[in-house]
Amino acid sequence: MAGERGFGINHDVLKDIAEQIKEVRKYNVEIAVVVGGGNIWRGVQGGERGMDRATADYMGMLATVINALALQDALESIDVDTRVQSAIDMRQVAEPYIRRRAIRHLEKGRVVIFAGGTGNPYFSTDTTAALRAAEIEAEVILLAKGKVDAVYNMDPLVNPDAYRYTELNYIDVIKSGLGVMDSTAASLCMDNQITLVVFGLNMSGNIKRVIMGEKIGTIVRGGV
Repeated sequence: MAGERGFGINHDVLKDIAEQIKEVRKYNVEIAVVVGGGNIWRGVQGGERGMDRATADYMGMLATVINALALQDALESIDVDTRVQSAIDMRQVAEPYIRRRAIRHLEKGRVVIFAGGTGNPYFSTDTTAALRAAEIEAEVILLAKGKVDAVYNMDPLVNPDAYRYTELNYIDVIKSGLGVMDSTAASLCMDNQITLVVFGLNMSGNIKRVIMGEKIGTIVRGGV
């Protein structure tokens, strides 16, 4: 959500994401969004700098709530009915996460935004996405990236000769440490046979393109 600034919330980026979600909703696609908080605070980095890791992670979870509320406001300003559910109890601004309630919201055509991570330290937003997808029986996880447009064998921002994958399986992701998502999240997706599509948000309309089946980014498949 930070855009090119790299920090904070870029309202133009936020508006574009909201417009894309609204466009996709026209096709009766049920959408649940897991938001990260890296544009405000990264728990891992805080831990690496000597802060208590659990404290740093809780701060990161609070950052995801800020982003969730911002996205909810952007969606509702264009008449998209939205609910925020937080894994950390803060009833004044968000519903507590309740699986059945989330599913019911989706059935009613609302966009559900999951905030607060899993509610536990040491778990990434990737793991949250995998966990929530399994819980609500999602068909696919769309992993939207701000700086890259697919999965590469090395950082394409550093090495222009990096190889771009079009399709992978989770075993390759885990064994090769490709950085698509952390191993806990990848294992959870693999165990529950959840397809993952990694693509870039650098082009407006990419969410719709993925939903409509256009082959952009990298598809990760494979179950046990």
